[in-house]
Amino acid sequence: MHELEVSVRFSETDALGHINNTSYFVYLEEARMKFFEALGLATNVESWNFLLASTKCDFIAQGYFNQLLTIRTSLTKVGTKSCDMVHDILCSQTGEVIAKGSAVLVCFNFLKQKSEPIPEFIKEKLISHLVHN
Repeated sequence: MHELEVSVRFSETDALGHINNTSYFVYLEEARMKFFEALGLATNVESWNFLLASTKCDFIAQGYFNQLLTIRTSLTKVGTKSCDMVHDILCSQTGEVIAKGSAVLVCFNFLKQKSEPIPEFIKEKLISHLVHN
């Protein structure tokens, strides 16, 4: 599991005063990138070989401007060509669950424009961080 803290900026809220639903997907993307960086995998454009195939976010409670959020990211499945991640977004101060997200990433060859098996050295790193929910 990997944790990331995010402070909610004013621009990420809406007219009702809570975090806009689209902002959660930005938080989840940042959490995914930080997860891969923590594994020592390059996330630059030249070497990145994953494509987001699916993402979902369930909104449990409202979040607000200036709130400190903790995003916990876990890898729950590693397949031949894809991996599944889950995210819990919590209020850092109270531990209250604000949202739950998930994502499916597919290993993709951008030159050939098709999916391909996850390279073995990456797959080994992913498997070593696999959790069972």
